[in-house]
Amino acid sequence: MRVLRWTGLLLGGLALALLAGLLLFRVAPVPSTLMLGRWLTLQPVERQWVPLAQISPALVRAVIASEDQRFCSHSGVDWVELNSVLEDEGGPSRGASTLTMQTAKNVFLWPGRSYVRKALEIPLALAIDLVWPKQRIIEVYLNVAEWGEGLFGAEAAAQRYFRKPAARLTGAEAARLAGALPNPIARDPGRPSRSLQAASRRVQQRVIQMGDLGACATPR
Repeated sequence: MRVLRWTGLLLGGLALALLAGLLLFRVAPVPSTLMLGRWLTLQPVERQWVPLAQISPALVRAVIASEDQRFCSHSGVDWVELNSVLEDEGGPSRGASTLTMQTAKNVFLWPGRSYVRKALEIPLALAIDLVWPKQRIIEVYLNVAEWGEGLFGAEAAAQRYFRKPAARLTGAEAARLAGALPNPIARDPGRPSRSLQAASRRVQQRVIQMGDLGACATPR
């Protein structure tokens, strides 16, 4: 009974801590676990937090088109895509991860692929979608996404690769940044390889096919 009592208290404490974190991060700038790890090991981190209103809508659309085309309609988890990938490949995959799940991983969990982390991503993503509006989710994602070694967030990426603020990114530049996300260490949007150029063209085609996002990813 004592073990059960302490287990219950521990789980309750973790749930309260998570709720407090979700409420705090609904308004405050958010670090990622990768950023925290680099700070703790005295490695450089390049990131400048900017609100969604200071990020080009072209980048918002490109990232949604590339990473999670049903972002505006699901509740944090795309069950159809998740089931399809698990059945086809027999394991967790980035292809099944929504932007909300990736945000949960980046902010609360650790990098890498495993059933344990994927199992934790799902309830976290559902909780995030319940507490944060869609605009906040995409804002946090674009400020913690990794775009190079020690390089985090849209503003730092735009400044390094294109010498301009994130608000002024063009559609082509946004597509290159979105195309680099699956492998940000190896892909350089400033000097795109053939594979990145091809990925960028696919992103631009998906942006056209996706149509209007409505108010889902528009600053309030």
